[in-house]
Amino acid sequence: MIRTAFFLILLLHGLIHLMGFAKAFQFAEISGLTQPVGKPAGAAWGLTALLFTVTAALFILKKEGWWMWAVPAVVISQILIFTSWQDAKFGTLANMIAVVGLIIGYGQWHFNNMVNSELHEFFTQKTAVTNRVTEEKIAVLPPIVQTWLRHTGAVGKPAASTVHLRQSGEMRTVPDGKWMPVEAEQYFTLKPPGFVWLADVRAAPGIHLAGRDRYVDGHGHMLIKVFSLVPVANAKGPEIDQGTLLRFLSEIVWFPSAALEDYIQWESVDAHAAKATMNYKGLTASGVFRFSPDGDMVSFDAERYYDRKGGATLEHWHIAAKAWKELDGVRMPIHCEVTWKLKEGDFTWYKLEITNLKYDEKIIQ
Repeated sequence: MIRTAFFLILLLHGLIHLMGFAKAFQFAEISGLTQPVGKPAGAAWGLTALLFTVTAALFILKKEGWWMWAVPAVVISQILIFTSWQDAKFGTLANMIAVVGLIIGYGQWHFNNMVNSELHEFFTQKTAVTNRVTEEKIAVLPPIVQTWLRHTGAVGKPAASTVHLRQSGEMRTVPDGKWMPVEAEQYFTLKPPGFVWLADVRAAPGIHLAGRDRYVDGHGHMLIKVFSLVPVANAKGPEIDQGTLLRFLSEIVWFPSAALEDYIQWESVDAHAAKATMNYKGLTASGVFRFSPDGDMVSFDAERYYDRKGGATLEHWHIAAKAWKELDGVRMPIHCEVTWKLKEGDFTWYKLEITNLKYDEKIIQ
């Protein structure tokens, strides 16, 4: 709705500029314009109409560079309004709306350029995984982990080198906060282990948060910007490193062949659970996977740092799987809920569904 309204403002504001063009070249009698308009000014009014029309078209077509056309359109328009203030002063309001929109458009363009640059660097550092998941290789793992790997369908298939998935869900930032819709995209590499997670969070009508969480070279970094422009979170450091390592570890259920990587070690807990310990770049963290008798992953539990005003504290982090499905030939949990088990009560903050997943896509040309 807001997008359509902004498109109409751009288009109608641009078309109104044709009045000055028509009067200057005597194409029509414009009674609403009382001040004279010379031909040079008329040509400028016509050019501005064209610039706004192109801007509106590129905006509605979701072309990232639409805001670049808006800059000269607004500048020329406002100059013309100043020269014909008595007739055109109300056009300033439309220009102010356009300026707000182009600033947001610039923020999205700048954020996406940053992400694309990071993704290019992320994938150019990867090493291809050439091994295959076999019965011989999984024989050293705890029995329930073997059952899981067979149940997923990973045994007999090549190990994944990269993963690209899409998520849809909702999140909240405080226990009693409102749920906000989320659309996310995530990329993984297995050698070296890492991920880049990109999210668009609809905080309120017309207001979105752009999020980028990453785990690269053993370090984590969470960045969140309002309208992709104003930072509201820019977190890094040892606690973030530990959290992103645990996140990678928990998410291997979407690419089970990672269970055989040398940076992950396994030990039995009981007949239906196994502890996985990930050691990478001098940092070690562990979590317990629990499985159904058939081999579906049903939960993951670990101690992870929880951000508080007084400083991060180590808290119980729980992921519960709610539904399973085969994607790209592998069975996996596709609906999960993420909960902090805090002393003050459970805080379920993220509910997600995997909507699409592909292994070993050619992402970087």
